[in-house]
Amino acid sequence: MPKAVLDTNVIVSAFLKPESNAALILSLFFEGFLTVCLSQEILAEYKEVLKREKFRKLDQGIISNFLEEIGRQALMVDPRVSINAAIVDPDDNKFLECALESKADYLITGNTRHFPFKKFRATQIINPRDFIDLLGEAIIQNQESKDLER
Repeated sequence: MPKAVLDTNVIVSAFLKPESNAALILSLFFEGFLTVCLSQEILAEYKEVLKREKFRKLDQGIISNFLEEIGRQALMVDPRVSINAAIVDPDDNKFLECALESKADYLITGNTRHFPFKKFRATQIINPRDFIDLLGEAIIQNQESKDLER
């Protein structure tokens, strides 16, 4: 099962656009097809951002349940190495630190300009649409392999 760190903008997009690729990524996580990797610092950012005034129109009960569930079901890590690679927004280093500690396959972000590199060590940096496309291709290839074995 792939492991991914989700940038906060992916979480926000999932709530603002329930039919988006970001929402599909969260569904894949909750249905057991994706491991989300988190640190306490990232979870705190999710909470802080989703509680902002501009998001008050969102159902706060659903947000609270989501935050509780993702905190319970995600792979929680405590990054031991400080990273200083996110030059555009140094606050984004926490996502790289989590990816490194958890050995995540992907860092999914809608803001790839903050991560001007396509890969950080073993972690591919990818937007939600490309991640869904990549995952879909992997599922199709897996199914084709099973069909050939029959």
